[in-house]
Amino acid sequence: MPPPCLFGIVNITEDSFSDGGRYLDPAAAIAHARALVAAGAEVIDLGAAASNVDAQPVSAADEICRLDPVIAALADAGTPISVDSFRPEVQRFAIARGVAFLNDIQGFPDPSFYPDLAAASCRLVVMHAVQGRGRAQRVELAADAVWDRIHHFFGERLTALERGGIARERLILDPGMGLFLSSRPEASLRVLTGLRRLKRDFGLPVLVSVSRKSFLRALTGRAAGELGAATLAAELHAAAGADFIRTHDPGALADGLRVMRALRTAAAELGE
Repeated sequence: MPPPCLFGIVNITEDSFSDGGRYLDPAAAIAHARALVAAGAEVIDLGAAASNVDAQPVSAADEICRLDPVIAALADAGTPISVDSFRPEVQRFAIARGVAFLNDIQGFPDPSFYPDLAAASCRLVVMHAVQGRGRAQRVELAADAVWDRIHHFFGERLTALERGGIARERLILDPGMGLFLSSRPEASLRVLTGLRRLKRDFGLPVLVSVSRKSFLRALTGRAAGELGAATLAAELHAAAGADFIRTHDPGALADGLRVMRALRTAAAELGE
């Protein structure tokens, strides 16, 4: 299996849970995106509205205002761009700007927007979230219940998208992580251990975003800014089944993947 494609996260927000406010200035966001590419990111995932439980609402107009100069600068450099937004107005703007991916935490629920999506060429990251619509919330669900909900969601949503004229080969599955699944860390662990089955069941590539998520904080007792090691451990596990990994630290993950490949090669040479 080839190594996963790495999405580098750039939050152009005031209140993202781990780095809110650091990259709200366009120059800071552009510089950070370029640093992530230099470190190993193959795609830059731009989000202009935080989705955590404590974040304040951001209008579509404000999202577009935040995204516009950053997309322009990265596009001029030839950097593939993903835009993380659930608002059709923002998605329409991103399509017009020629982004490579749209990433929707609601999984593209609005059939009236499907003709726009069908006419576009970008790939679509269809994310599952127990909340359905809106930002993450604290919902306590058992791991098996979450797994069943994921399968039910993708079964219905993929059918709707295809009926709306959107080619199946453009779709990427994101099962969600952290509070998008449950306040119980076991739910995220259950999904991480089932990535290969998820791919097999639906025959589509999978994106995973575990970076600094709440379940890692629950497991380690550490703050979001102290989750580098925990994030890397979860990402390296996910790499065995995921086709795309969305991360705050693509450099660390790229190094980790390089070491894992070297270890597998050494083991194969020894017949282990």
